Amino acid sequence: VLRAVELGIADDRGPARRAPAEMAAAGSRAKGYEPGSPWAAEDWMGGPWALVQNTAALLHVLRRIAAGRDPLDAKAVREEYGRIRVDVFPATGWDTLLLNGFRAQVWMRPGVTAEQARARAAGEYRGRQGDPALALVLGAGNVAAITALDILHKLYAEGQVVVAKMNPVNAYLRPHFEYVFAEFVERGWVRFVDGGADAGTYLTRHEGIDAIHVTGSDRTHDAIVWGTDEDAEQRRRDDLPLIDKPFSSELGGVSPCIVVPGPWSDADLRFQAEHIVTSKMNNSGHNCIASQILVLPRDWDGTERLLDEIRRLLRDLPPRTDYYPGAAGRLDAVREAHPQAETHGVDCRLLVPDITHHDDVLITDEVFGSALGVVRLPGATPAEYLRLAVDFANDTLPGTLGATLIVHPKTEKAHRAAVRTAIAELRYGTLGVNCWSGVGFLLGFTPWGAFPGHTRQDIGSGIGFVHNAFMLEDIEKTVLRAPFTPAPRGLVTGDPSLSPRPPYFVTHRTALTTVERLTRFTAAPTLTKLPALFAAALRG
Repeated sequence: VLRAVELGIADDRGPARRAPAEMAAAGSRAKGYEPGSPWAAEDWMGGPWALVQNTAALLHVLRRIAAGRDPLDAKAVREEYGRIRVDVFPATGWDTLLLNGFRAQVWMRPGVTAEQARARAAGEYRGRQGDPALALVLGAGNVAAITALDILHKLYAEGQVVVAKMNPVNAYLRPHFEYVFAEFVERGWVRFVDGGADAGTYLTRHEGIDAIHVTGSDRTHDAIVWGTDEDAEQRRRDDLPLIDKPFSSELGGVSPCIVVPGPWSDADLRFQAEHIVTSKMNNSGHNCIASQILVLPRDWDGTERLLDEIRRLLRDLPPRTDYYPGAAGRLDAVREAHPQAETHGVDCRLLVPDITHHDDVLITDEVFGSALGVVRLPGATPAEYLRLAVDFANDTLPGTLGATLIVHPKTEKAHRAAVRTAIAELRYGTLGVNCWSGVGFLLGFTPWGAFPGHTRQDIGSGIGFVHNAFMLEDIEKTVLRAPFTPAPRGLVTGDPSLSPRPPYFVTHRTALTTVERLTRFTAAPTLTKLPALFAAALRG
């Protein structure tokens, strides 16, 4: 049956061929631009491609199990520096070819052995008895695939049937999801419903609902669990929730992008400026994982040059608006706090180039819009700077969903212990090294969720992991790596790969064509599709 989801996007005939384009086009129009706009690539990437990539990841693992094999290769699980790590990407030969140089490891929690990591993977399919349950998925309004991927996780990783309430912001996606999940709906495994906060409250408290998953903000979680009346805070302090059902969540936060000083060339500065701007401007910043604070070395000669490249890119990107409800008010709050904030778009694309106080709105609150703040930290050496940056990210910024660390390969080689320590100590569910951590949301093999340790009384970025195709347990975090530079310049910087400029970059000139072809290839890989896909990717 899972194959039906894949074919609903992959079929090259009749209505099925039009389905992914229609889904992506619905998102483009809702955000205020046409389906042929350069921005429309993100509606393919975060919609049809994310759905088919995650489906393909699940199929890869389930087919291994059906063939009598373990979900994980034994060689993928090993001990490094006293911790068990699981290599989860690349998982197939196609992964190696299409995202050459991208790698991902899942770090298991302290105390977990290699044998336990292997034995507990995909337990639903290997003798562990699940509990029949009806799960409520409260859909997110910002990225098209989120609701569908949360449904897949509940169905296949947790063995639960699903009622999915569409978010009013993107309820227009309901007919597209009903098309893709048609066979699931027929069999009574999935139901879609609409409604606002009142409908959500009714469903969360309904005695027929056994478990809940929500993607949103900590305020959404707290309203559901503790209520919104005058007694809500007292309930939270006393741990007397209005509902006491299994509850998983992904709730965002203030995500940092930490830049380590190093011997960057002008080309490196331009490329990484594109990287940083992408991590902010994808979806106009309406992502729970959007970079909101750029951490830069105060005394590095590359800091101002990098900021100048960022300014240029913000000015040159095609126009668009911050479409998500409440964005204008949140950007106004940034302007009120920073009257001199730079504006590089029409009433949007704010840059605050030097934040000096930790009670700043950009540090304390998730803005969920196109505002980027810069914090400059001292440090005479990369090691000293990294210690301060890690402490700032862990102890000052709210949230633990994702962080990005950008470090030149030569700097990492010269300061290997310091970089290794920083990667180990950053308390985030996904850490991207030379890769925007948001990419981890897309791959399917990479578990997605907050760093463990939150409770319902202090929910932070949420509890639990989704998008976990290997169905691993005891997860601490995912560490995702990508080349510092695109091919062929990696030969110079010391991290050679075959990857060109990534198609998810907002600066990619042929991103729309590339991602459309990538979607159809991922759903039904054939060698005959590769030349056209590579031709589009290389022109970007």
